Amino acid sequence: MAHEPIIALDPNWPVMSMAETERRLTAPGGKFEMETVTIGGVATRVWKNAPPSLRYLIEAARGHGERVFTIYEDERVTYEATWRAVTTLAAHLRALGIGPGDRVALAMRNLPEWPVAFFAATAIGAVMVPLNAWWTGAEMAYGLADSGARVLITDDERHHRLEDIYATIPSLEQVLVSRAVAPLTGIAAPLEGVIGTSSHWAALPDQPLPDAVIAPDDDATIFYTSGTTGAPKGALGTHRNMMSNILTGGYSGARSALRRGEMPPEPTPRVTLTVIPLFHVTACSAGMMGVIATGSTMIFMRKWDTVRAMEIIEREKVNVTGGVPTIAWQLIEHPDRGNYDLSSLESIAYGGAPSAPELVRRIHSELGALPGNGWGMTETMATVTHHGAEDYLNRPSSAGPPAPVVDLKIVAEDGVTELPIGEVGELWARGPMIVKGYWNKPEATATTFIDGWVRTGDLARLDEEGFCYIVDRAKDMIIRGGENIYSSEVENVLYAHPAVTDCALIGLPHRTLGEEPVAVVHLAPGARASEAELQAWVRERLAAFKTPVAIRFVPETLPRNANGKILKKDLQSLFADRIPATAS
Repeated sequence: MAHEPIIALDPNWPVMSMAETERRLTAPGGKFEMETVTIGGVATRVWKNAPPSLRYLIEAARGHGERVFTIYEDERVTYEATWRAVTTLAAHLRALGIGPGDRVALAMRNLPEWPVAFFAATAIGAVMVPLNAWWTGAEMAYGLADSGARVLITDDERHHRLEDIYATIPSLEQVLVSRAVAPLTGIAAPLEGVIGTSSHWAALPDQPLPDAVIAPDDDATIFYTSGTTGAPKGALGTHRNMMSNILTGGYSGARSALRRGEMPPEPTPRVTLTVIPLFHVTACSAGMMGVIATGSTMIFMRKWDTVRAMEIIEREKVNVTGGVPTIAWQLIEHPDRGNYDLSSLESIAYGGAPSAPELVRRIHSELGALPGNGWGMTETMATVTHHGAEDYLNRPSSAGPPAPVVDLKIVAEDGVTELPIGEVGELWARGPMIVKGYWNKPEATATTFIDGWVRTGDLARLDEEGFCYIVDRAKDMIIRGGENIYSSEVENVLYAHPAVTDCALIGLPHRTLGEEPVAVVHLAPGARASEAELQAWVRERLAAFKTPVAIRFVPETLPRNANGKILKKDLQSLFADRIPATAS
């Protein structure tokens, strides 16, 4: 299928084909050399030079010494100080009896303590369970109970959501609370009692990590996702899954350089403004792993604020930011942008939400930065395809080509027939970043993970050079500013309201958020309920971002097909006033 450039590119670009670029970069003896290993009984191409484990990565990261690793408000923490906090907390976890395979949960906003907790657990072979910090207490309690977490590391805000629930989690033995503002009781104790505050980490003892033998395919993480039906599912990831993203990201940058006729530069430290939560694989795996490997700096914000972000970009000379398209739109369109020096920005990259081709152009033309995009999911530990620089400007509606260690195929509705180039079907992916399966859910695992492939549920097509185009989202899933909203979860809450007898949640296009959730409701005869009442009902039971932004009431039950499924596309016309003209 043809594509049209949206900016005037150098007429000599590209100077090298995708195939030749891959041949050169993956040549034997090179940084991006590949090899084939057996993972779960399946022969799989992997990055030969990827770090073998998270333990190896954090030990090597100590070599960055006094370089600043994390910045949060007025706190600046070096790699050396972080290392000392990691080893101190790891020793404490070992003293609590935590060892290989034990689950340690983490429920916290982006703070310097987040990576400390993450590596303290994974470096001793424990399985880290990052919980969505936006979840309600009940939602987080599900994750704690389902994972069987023995220890929870949390911040004060999440602690208050959970403190009345701790006793209902049979596996939970200890809770370490960061930045608590009130005395702690029961199984809760201050994290500072173990490692102190971030300003004191540099003075902690210099000690090695507790002994642990960790193989690349050992369990490392459980990140929770949600299917379109049922309870959230924990995607069981490995050390190899996490480490693969380091080479995948590096390869993408090297590919862009060769395509424009330049030698790929050596990795150099960058300053990254990280504005998406670390409990997402995008920020944790695709973002933080590369930051650490290159000795770069991560800046955290307590809450996104465009003016505050521009102040930080100017002061700290930020090179990279993004996360979701919303961030880029708000930077570009803020009326005070001209008052700030944003010239240090080299890249604005995002994933997790649809983006308009116009945004790709404006990132380059107005901010002077190169756009970046990619496709992945929790089940792929983030990056499968990666798009950037001139290739993205030239194919703004694509999610990019797969990494060389990845195989993609487009499969017909029969789940067997592989479709030819250009045809739309379900996207299947295979590679070293695909997780082992779903935690304690063998049936769901067997349905989704087949002979090393993951069935993504997304409809896509591939072009003649392997670039992937996602043409529709997974069924019934809405992505609002990078956050997944699963229709059935919200619909079940609406159905629980005594006045509701029929309902559907659908996604509407939104210029900056990608999509936003709206609902259509049919009330029981004689029953009354207002839009505000039902919105409050949902907000009290689910994270706020899942609440419908608008609700329409219909006098009849909702239209269904012969199989009894609601015809959601037929309902969009009820929200004609909310659909942007460019999306219709």
